[in-house]
Amino acid sequence: MSILDRFFRCNCPVTSALDIVGDKWTLVIIKLMLLEQKKTFKEFSESDESIAPSILSNRLKKLEKIGFIVKQKLPDNQKTNHYFLTEKGLSLTPVIIELALWSHHNIKPVDNQDISNVKDKNELHLAIIERYKSKTVTL
Repeated sequence: MSILDRFFRCNCPVTSALDIVGDKWTLVIIKLMLLEQKKTFKEFSESDESIAPSILSNRLKKLEKIGFIVKQKLPDNQKTNHYFLTEKGLSLTPVIIELALWSHHNIKPVDNQDISNVKDKNELHLAIIERYKSKTVTL
């Protein structure tokens, strides 16, 4: 039995995906990391999303346990935990892009050139991942 098995209600792939990322905060945290380069508990807490500390702590632990993020202390700052997306976490980039595009066209227009002028979603997906990796220093 894998660590993920305890998160799933049934064998349906859609339901299983929602068991992992379908709560109110998981994709928000990944979006903050991916698009806004947030890395610390304090940065997440101070974001416009106003995530309650207990919920944030719970979601970060869950994301680490399922392998979407890793927690590290940087050599020059041993007090603060820094969180980084893994390849598994980065693989949610197309989901974030699709949600942003869907929202832009159906709910609330986005004031973001990357989203509002997208011609090639795959190109945008790769560009966002490259930008994240170029601005992220991991050990």
